Amino acid sequence: MTTEKLKVEIWSDVMCPFCYIGKRRFENALDQFENKDAIEVIWKSFDLYPNLKTNTEIGIRDFLIENKGITEAEAESLMTSAAGLASDTGLNYDWEKVIVANTKKAHELLHLAEKKGVQNEMKERLFKAYFEEGKNVDDLATLQQIGEELGIDKETIGVILNNERFVPAVNFDIQEARQLGVSGVPFFVLNRKFAVSGAQSEAYFSQALQTAHFDWENPEEAAKLREEQQANSCLPGSGCC
Repeated sequence: MTTEKLKVEIWSDVMCPFCYIGKRRFENALDQFENKDAIEVIWKSFDLYPNLKTNTEIGIRDFLIENKGITEAEAESLMTSAAGLASDTGLNYDWEKVIVANTKKAHELLHLAEKKGVQNEMKERLFKAYFEEGKNVDDLATLQQIGEELGIDKETIGVILNNERFVPAVNFDIQEARQLGVSGVPFFVLNRKFAVSGAQSEAYFSQALQTAHFDWENPEEAAKLREEQQANSCLPGSGCC
């Protein structure tokens, strides 16, 4: 058995409402997982609107109408549905406060936070800032304030973001997502073998964790079980049934 941890990589965007919901559901499942200390969570960048120009004058409702080509009623329905799902997981979305912002700087800050050992805390803080507090996650001063809350020096954040130090890392994550065929977020990859797409239920995440951990801890036995399952099933075109 390896002494390393089982890696769970999660592609998401700070402005994605289902990514925050998925984060909370996954964490709830992880908290109940008996082998949670063997899990390492790594957040990966995914930019839903890379060409978005931050506009503090436009609300999320108008943004949805314009970018998704939907009616005001449809936009309201989407917002109400997402807010309801968020509430069920203990989150409190305030759509009237949300500032539609480009998230590139936020992703860069997440990479800096990873180097400082507080990436998961930073992801949570950015989600909360965007969906609950109405903060502009494209604003340097705002990001510096958030970073300072987690012990990251204000000047360091300024230098890193002004010099776009982690842009290559952000772009690498996005390219990696394309190679994996990721078309939407949140997207979870467990041990580079098992994928979970979307903000699934806690029960679904629990099963995924159990399956991935068994495979990670017992690779030979897991491979043998998969071979047995394949041997006892009919594959398309096999002529067995």
